[in-house]
Amino acid sequence: MRLIIFTILFLLIAATLQVRAQQPTSCNGSLGDPVINQTFGSGSNPGAALPAGVTNMSYTTSDCPEDGYYTIVNSINLNQNCHTTWQTVTSDHTGNPNGYMMVVNASAQPSVFFTQSAPTLCSGTTYQFSAYILNLITLAASGPGVSEPNITFSVLAPDGTVLATHSTGTIDATQGPVWNQESLYFTTPDNVSSVTVVMTNNAPGGNGNDLILDDITFRACGPVIDAGFGSVTGSAAQPLCQGANATLTLDAKVEGNNNPTYQWQSYHTNGGWVDTAGQTAPSLNVVFQNAVPGSYQYRVGITNGTSTLASCRTYSAPLTVNVSTNPVIGGVPLTQSVCMGDTVSILATGGVTYQWSGPNLAPTSENPLIINGITLADAGKYTVTAYNQYSCSATASTQITVNQKPVPSISSDSTTICIGEKTQIVASGGVAYSWSPAGTLSDATVPNPIASPTDTTTYTVKVYNEFDCYTTEKSTVNVLKKPVANAGPNRVMVQGQSIKLNGKAQSGNIFYWTPDYSITGANTLDPIVSPSHDTTYTLYVTSKQNCGIASSKVFVRVYQHIVIPNTFSPNNDGINDVWNIAALSTYPESLLQVFNRYGQQLFQSIGYVKPWDGKYNGQVLPAGTYYYMIDLKNNTPKLSGWVVIVR
Repeated sequence: MRLIIFTILFLLIAATLQVRAQQPTSCNGSLGDPVINQTFGSGSNPGAALPAGVTNMSYTTSDCPEDGYYTIVNSINLNQNCHTTWQTVTSDHTGNPNGYMMVVNASAQPSVFFTQSAPTLCSGTTYQFSAYILNLITLAASGPGVSEPNITFSVLAPDGTVLATHSTGTIDATQGPVWNQESLYFTTPDNVSSVTVVMTNNAPGGNGNDLILDDITFRACGPVIDAGFGSVTGSAAQPLCQGANATLTLDAKVEGNNNPTYQWQSYHTNGGWVDTAGQTAPSLNVVFQNAVPGSYQYRVGITNGTSTLASCRTYSAPLTVNVSTNPVIGGVPLTQSVCMGDTVSILATGGVTYQWSGPNLAPTSENPLIINGITLADAGKYTVTAYNQYSCSATASTQITVNQKPVPSISSDSTTICIGEKTQIVASGGVAYSWSPAGTLSDATVPNPIASPTDTTTYTVKVYNEFDCYTTEKSTVNVLKKPVANAGPNRVMVQGQSIKLNGKAQSGNIFYWTPDYSITGANTLDPIVSPSHDTTYTLYVTSKQNCGIASSKVFVRVYQHIVIPNTFSPNNDGINDVWNIAALSTYPESLLQVFNRYGQQLFQSIGYVKPWDGKYNGQVLPAGTYYYMIDLKNNTPKLSGWVVIVR
């Protein structure tokens, strides 16, 4: 095997010294199916080694091969301790995360990466030999002294003659992984019906020259094939609806070729592209009877002259007949029974657009169909046609029956009760009843429930007839609360004065106070009182609806009028011997203080149970003027003045 590979290398090197005929450099027309199609398969790492004779490199199961080795994997990941100078590659060229690719760490000497024979070719036919190549070296690791991939594509005749070569030149490093498609084009000589394709390393390994190969193909290249429905410039896709009957014409034309051989094919999911027997004309008629949903593909293959070899054909782009499933309409009941005056809404599903028709209804595309305030004249059959994106349609209908609503009555629109009482509300005119709120009713499903609300409540009843249509009625039960009386805070006054009481009331409108003496406006909340002594007044509150009576008391403290004499004579003659302040003793918490003209306190008394006798610490004070201050401790201003002791 090594001898064969070295022979191939020798022939390739020798071929570069020969002058060969000019070969095509591109394919501007159609391509055939691959004669060689090396995708390396797919699966978990690692993939199996290539068959013997395909490469002269050594296989390793490691996903990070060393110099002179290759592996078959679906990804290269630096997190798996791979070479730090390599790109992270997470999928093959097609983006398949499980797709295998050939990872090559090139040896220092030129080596054959790939070689494979392509038999049974047609002479005078142009072929494309191509592959996708990725430079594994990162941009950061590239630079002077680092080899970049440089690959020669070669095509050899059976006798070893080199028919064509193509060098990729240096494939530069990139910031991220970039796949490059490289191709060689050549035309087979008249006496050549099979070739060997070879991919050879031109750059030395050891430091760089690491790459990935994927999707290596060898296929025929032919002229441009125009194809379409109805004409060669027609559309490439034709919609059709489920169950349709149609005959479709597919037309094809080869540009610049006056003597092509045609062969139409259809695609079968279980067998790929299959020749359609006898269909070798530029046109193809495809007949559909009661079309079944699915995608149907057709293409035409052409060869030069009379050859029918598949390896010599090139193909037009596929023409597709898309048979769409007709919409399946949902949401439309067969029948509906509704009540007059209701709003009817019917939402059809399963389509993209809709068309409705029915009694008293102008055709409309609105969906859902909404009928506001339906009447007896609107009863009847309503039909919807649903269309999908391919204008395929289906229909559905519903029969609407419109029923009259009941005409109910109720015993009273409004009733008044005292809190804690009950009352009966009565509705009539139906076969079933539903009251709300139900929490304070004896039974919310009878026509005459007992209501016992604690607050004013409006009850709503739905009165149903035999068609389950209903009309609502309302009845309000006004709940009067029990009266609440508040006579206000206790009051303080001085004898001979008058004060206003501040009574308050809730849920009452009749008021009176007791006792009824020394009071003006006893039937109001704020009467004027002028008692001569301490008195407790009581406020009574009731209402015209007689929902109970409430009472509240207020205490009026009456302080006696104080008379302060400005002189007394403590000479023990039994007359005016003490400073007798009338009524001060009725203020048990009061404070009396007496001072001389220097501010010295000479006497103090709380409550003034024992009048002052004109002494200080048991000693008789001299005649003269003294000063006093009295605090009654009842939130009234302090009293002050002078008193004279006469001897």
